[in-house]
Amino acid sequence: MAQLKELLVDNMQDLLHAEMQLVKALPEMVEAARHPKLKELFTKHLQQTEGHVERLKTAFEILGEKAQAKPCKGMQGLIEEGSETIEENEDKEDLASDLALIAAAQKVEHYEISGYGTARCVARQIGEREVANLLSHTLGDEESSDFLLSELGKPILQDASLLDEQPTRAPASKAKARRA
Repeated sequence: MAQLKELLVDNMQDLLHAEMQLVKALPEMVEAARHPKLKELFTKHLQQTEGHVERLKTAFEILGEKAQAKPCKGMQGLIEEGSETIEENEDKEDLASDLALIAAAQKVEHYEISGYGTARCVARQIGEREVANLLSHTLGDEESSDFLLSELGKPILQDASLLDEQPTRAPASKAKARRA
């Protein structure tokens, strides 16, 4: 049991650092988003993420452990990719840019879903029900965010595909040249 508790604490330290990195990165996502609902979703998730940090700190207290973050290289890489996505899409159309942001955000959500799911299972296994409940609540937030990103992406993708289907007209000078 001691090794499983150590594993749980280690996973929670990783998650704490991941969440702390997100608190710093999400304002950049809010600013980069162009669709009002995407901006709103990122803003809401920033508030949730701040709550996730506090929830993790509470879980550490319950376990009698210090809430100490352990460098999370996985999240660091995902955030770096997200920053690259923002830079690479600055000059692109709103729809393409927002879809790229959604894809980057969903990678983050999937990473968190995995981390919280594992930590919750370990907490349950060692009988830490209160900690498991806290982790489960955050897991639900992450799954909800992933779902909302998918749902928001559908109409944006539909709008993008409609733009691609519009017939393009040749410039007037070329059309005249063809008639001659």
